[in-house]
Amino acid sequence: MDLLEYQGKQLFQKHGVPVPDGRPATSVPEAVEAAEELGYPVVIKAQVQIGGRGKAGGIKLAKDRAEAEENATAILGMDIRGFTVHELYVEKASEIDEEYYAAIVFDRAAKKPMAMLSKMGGMDVEEVAETDPEAMRMLHVDPLLGLQDFQGRRLAFESGIAEDVIRPVGAMLAKLYDVFVREDATLVEVNPLLITKSREVVALDAKVTVDDNALFRHPDVAEMRDPEAYPPEERAAREKGVTYVKLDGEVGILGNGAGLVMSTLDVIVLVGGSPANFCDLGGGGDAQGVVDALEIITGDPQVKSILFNIFGGITRCDEVARGILQALGKMQIPHPIVVRLDGTNAEEGRRLLEEAAPPNLHVEPTMLDAARRAVELAA
Repeated sequence: MDLLEYQGKQLFQKHGVPVPDGRPATSVPEAVEAAEELGYPVVIKAQVQIGGRGKAGGIKLAKDRAEAEENATAILGMDIRGFTVHELYVEKASEIDEEYYAAIVFDRAAKKPMAMLSKMGGMDVEEVAETDPEAMRMLHVDPLLGLQDFQGRRLAFESGIAEDVIRPVGAMLAKLYDVFVREDATLVEVNPLLITKSREVVALDAKVTVDDNALFRHPDVAEMRDPEAYPPEERAAREKGVTYVKLDGEVGILGNGAGLVMSTLDVIVLVGGSPANFCDLGGGGDAQGVVDALEIITGDPQVKSILFNIFGGITRCDEVARGILQALGKMQIPHPIVVRLDGTNAEEGRRLLEEAAPPNLHVEPTMLDAARRAVELAA
């Protein structure tokens, strides 16, 4: 779950990470009131779960009440790379001396957390890392030992930052790692990590991603979830308990098992199509589960065809076939549906579908054949 900046900063404050004073706001009057409380100058920031806000005009300085009202009005409701701004964060302006980049991420390849630091912070840090890999220093952390003080100082020293802030920046990395571990995060990023004129180290931004599977341990974080940040199909899927991720294509995908579904997405692309979603039916293929999944997929106006890709292991293909037929009996689906069954009782499942012969249902013997047919029918 991705948090908004001010939500990430709330977690930072909880764990002793210094941040500028600020207030969230959902309307122009609230933003102006927050600015008056904080005292000018203030910075008014769009709260969306995507980077590049500054370049898009979503971060503006206000030196008085008139500018605060003008900037809040301009930012609230604006579109930033497909995300509409519904919330603002009004923050006391900081005196910037230097800007660094700091992050704790989970490196899935190494299966360890990784601390990252660069003296080249700011809006174009991704570009800097690509053109000059040496500008970004990285260090894997033993999860049993945690980030040691000397490791933070070493990373700061190797980054080439100013000598007088090596120790405080190292201490800041330790605090960010504490947030990462205690909040079950997969990403804790600060860009920029600010060095003020008085040489204090402050987190001027906060990008935090928390593992969805750990939210039961963090009810306070779970309450921060913004339903409007997710596509309507994903919100409906969550309510029905369906594993669903919205994509941009035209072929709706249903499969049993995450690995099989991901393979199906790849095969759709291989044959020239574009998947509209990731949808995992899990281990079962009962009628209600199929109905729930189909209701969500058919609610996406981009979908032009639907592909069932089922491999029967513990789940029997004949039971899945019965579930599909029962689902089609309960709802009207105008989209062509392609079904591929393989594994336990696959022949029986295919026979049931072929005998029932719904007018918009096509049975194919292999995953590749099924993908090709689904893409053809979506054209």
